[in-house]
Amino acid sequence: MNSRRDASGPVAKSDEKVGISVEPNEAGAAVVVCGELDIESATQLRTALLRAMEACAEGAALTLDLSRVEFCDSSGLNVLLRARQRALGEHRSLAITAASPQMTRLLEMTGAAPLFVGEA
Repeated sequence: MNSRRDASGPVAKSDEKVGISVEPNEAGAAVVVCGELDIESATQLRTALLRAMEACAEGAALTLDLSRVEFCDSSGLNVLLRARQRALGEHRSLAITAASPQMTRLLEMTGAAPLFVGEA
């Protein structure tokens, strides 16, 4: 059963700066993020990632699709880094499977890109 569960509101909702959806899968969960990740949306992202982790079994893989992220500041990056730390502490993986050019540039400039590479 591959039902789509929304972690924090519809992705397509136009009055929000960020849209986040979580789709459970055989390996764990896929998290899709679109919009802007900044100090205003950091709590929403943090909550969605924590809920996704809690819904997955130990050893599960969480993937992030950030291909529709238009902007990310240090607050958004901090949430991603802390979520990775927590995932590793709970024997889970957290990998970015797709990233927008802006996200790719931020991850490369900060040296964080290698931290989110999935295991094949």
